Amino acid sequence: MTRFARWTALAVASALLAAGCSGGSSDDDKSGLSWGRCKATDDGPAPSSDWQCATLKVPLDWSKPDGETIGLALIRAKARGDDRVGSLLFNFGGPGASGVSMMPSYAPTVSSLGERYDLVSWDPRGVGASEGVRCRGDKEIQAAESVDVTPDTPAEEKAYFQDAADFAKGCQKDAGKLMAHVSTADSARDMDRIREVLGDEKMHYFGISYGTELGGTYAHLFPKNVGRMTLDAVVDPGADAVGHARNQATGFQRALNGYLKSTGQDPAEGSRKIADLLRRIDARPLPAGTPERKLTQTLAVTGIILPLYSKDSWPTLTSALDAAERGDGSELLTLADRYNERDPSGRYGTTTHAQRVISCLDDRQRPTAATTRKLLPQFEKISPVFGTFLGWDTAGWCHDWPVPGQHDTPEVSAPGAAPVLVVGNTGDPATPYEGARRMADELGKGVGVMLTWRGEGHGAYGSGSDCVDSTVDAYLLDGSVPKDGKVCS
Repeated sequence: MTRFARWTALAVASALLAAGCSGGSSDDDKSGLSWGRCKATDDGPAPSSDWQCATLKVPLDWSKPDGETIGLALIRAKARGDDRVGSLLFNFGGPGASGVSMMPSYAPTVSSLGERYDLVSWDPRGVGASEGVRCRGDKEIQAAESVDVTPDTPAEEKAYFQDAADFAKGCQKDAGKLMAHVSTADSARDMDRIREVLGDEKMHYFGISYGTELGGTYAHLFPKNVGRMTLDAVVDPGADAVGHARNQATGFQRALNGYLKSTGQDPAEGSRKIADLLRRIDARPLPAGTPERKLTQTLAVTGIILPLYSKDSWPTLTSALDAAERGDGSELLTLADRYNERDPSGRYGTTTHAQRVISCLDDRQRPTAATTRKLLPQFEKISPVFGTFLGWDTAGWCHDWPVPGQHDTPEVSAPGAAPVLVVGNTGDPATPYEGARRMADELGKGVGVMLTWRGEGHGAYGSGSDCVDSTVDAYLLDGSVPKDGKVCS
């Protein structure tokens, strides 16, 4: 089961550079951290010598600041120019994205920012090298691919919820007491500790996708510490668990409609055709070029989702759908594997594990199967392709979770904070545009500053709009706050 809340680069995380912390120190600076060369991991080579890694100790439980600690893995590249602003902290979404792995690969996109900022990221608690959680093994993950996540019979429903309960037990076994201390609020407090040890008076921050919820939470908890903060591909802070699923059904269907129009198809007719294909795959999974695996309905939906994150990938979706109509599921399976971080040897990444552990600690809402059944007609009306999948996800995602959730919706109001630049993309499939407007409003008058891009894909910065990039750069580099409501088309 996968909740689609992640930034597009996470779908190809297995191809990104990965980094860890080496044992030696090459730069013991005033931060008190022992910065050293980053080392290679099983997932890839070490980044260049421009990058340094360190481990920061923070409280496991922030209500007990002098108690047990955990380690957070950090990575940075120092500013290239002399006119340094400070550190710019990045979170790439998820929740569950490894900033240590992704920062070097994302650096070319933000090269202009690297002139005046130290580019810094980290693995949030429960992620990657920061006490990362793994809820089940590779063989168990592959076996779970056969579970029908849109159950049509009592037996399928029983298997669906049993798989969810088993996943939760696996998370609890691996995470132990960390399970109750990986919330977004916990990570926001970690961020402020990172700011302190880096010697920055203000938090300069770039949050993408889930990273926008984390940024909004930080602004609420530490409004006086907010410096220059950009939130791109914004998660709707007013949506609860069901509302978030509804938003995603809307966003992905909207993106699919745009794709279908680009191929000359009527969106309604094209959606019905894809929905029919998925029903046939549900009844009889397709061969996918490998004897031990077939393309299930769940994997097919995941494979369709991935290319919708970027307009450049739409031709790939056309090829994969055409192949599936001919009875060949291999191309959609390849796309699903990329999203699920499965490499050719059958090893899976754990982004979705951390994603679930963090979001289920955040979300108090626990929809039941009965609630979901009542919601399904509404979800199917919103999206004939993705509605059923996302509707059932509301009940299965945190089913039988061993720790209670903390809130219905995150609090992001930040009276007294410096202006926060909120960037919304009208064609964003995973975090629909309406959420950006709500984030800007909830941050508060004079705080949330809205920038709109009329584009396609998940996120706006670095996606091909000179208007967006120059506006964000001017804000982060020079402190030039654009007029609220500026539109880039």
